[in-house]
Amino acid sequence: MKSVGVVRILLTALLLAGAVAGIPVASAAAPQWSDLDVRHYDGPIPAPGGLIESVPLDPALSVAGAGAAYRILYATIDQHDRPAVSTAVVFTPKTPPPPGGWPVVAWAHGTVGLGDDCTPSARARSDRDNEYLTHWLDQGYAVVGSDYAGLGTPGLMSYLNSVTTARGVVDSVIAARRMGLALSPKWAVVGQSQGGAAAVATARWASEFSAGAGLDYRGVVATGTPAHVETIVKQAGPDMAVPAALGPVANAYTAYIVAALREARPDLDLNRILSPAGRRAADQAETQCLADLSAALADATVPGFFTAPLTSIPGAAQAVDAYMGIPADGYDRPIFLGVGLRDRDVPPDLTLRFSEQLSAHDQDVTLRVYPDEDHSGTVLASLADSTPFLARQFG
Repeated sequence: MKSVGVVRILLTALLLAGAVAGIPVASAAAPQWSDLDVRHYDGPIPAPGGLIESVPLDPALSVAGAGAAYRILYATIDQHDRPAVSTAVVFTPKTPPPPGGWPVVAWAHGTVGLGDDCTPSARARSDRDNEYLTHWLDQGYAVVGSDYAGLGTPGLMSYLNSVTTARGVVDSVIAARRMGLALSPKWAVVGQSQGGAAAVATARWASEFSAGAGLDYRGVVATGTPAHVETIVKQAGPDMAVPAALGPVANAYTAYIVAALREARPDLDLNRILSPAGRRAADQAETQCLADLSAALADATVPGFFTAPLTSIPGAAQAVDAYMGIPADGYDRPIFLGVGLRDRDVPPDLTLRFSEQLSAHDQDVTLRVYPDEDHSGTVLASLADSTPFLARQFG
């Protein structure tokens, strides 16, 4: 692969909804746990989707369109197929519920970091996400936003793990419906950038993971979707062509990927191909939020994290595919993909190719292209199309 192609695709693998996406990532302010600090939870864990506890969300952490806001603790399954817990926010609209209850939109958040201090439900939303989530609330949907297992709960959040993230999102919706709120069994999932990949992964396994729970999954909206990132991660190694201008944020995302994969697949022994700098970076990535980790790794380089190619480890390529792969078939509900042609964080070609692959597998996909929008701008610009799209799925 020539250097220009590597540069563009590497950006896709590494810049997954961080500061450019408007997500709060600095850890200067202390997180607010809303009287539900479960970082060291050691109580019983019910079956996946079980609701363990619900409390009112700190008002400072709500969004403008919410009539009521809650923080919940619920049961799910982690990256090791073990019982685990996760937290989530639940927002309800200001309008009364319709007959049958408010339909639900599950929000898959973007990159914040792996440390507990980065937990989205313990921090204020960005202006963009406030506006985006408020829009869905104003449309009459309740919003459920999982933090994913390991963020604010025991264990390490399994960053970019498609199956584990999908389970966490599905289980958050199951748990929310056990709160006694007027929630309909009908639900959809939305997400942007890394969250776009999470939303599409959730869509792929939504019906399977919710079987027997009484849910009625309807569809997915994803923007800035970094499909097939695994093909880039498998190129990791000391000879990877990375431009110096990429900056410290690339170092941070590489460290998150390495730290999460190292924890999820200890059998690979990733430390054997990491330099001392790479091991230190992965260790730091387990606790530091994005802005702090980027600053800490400002003088590092991505190739400098490695002493040998990832693919020199037997079975590593297959492990990466299983960890973060997103299928192009097997979807049972419609898919909406939005892409901005001025997106320089996730190259538009990735969404365009993924849409083509979905169509080739006879999947029901709607693609909308926004010529004048960049990565973050596509989120709000897409609402003109994704709003009627979801309304049709719930009709």
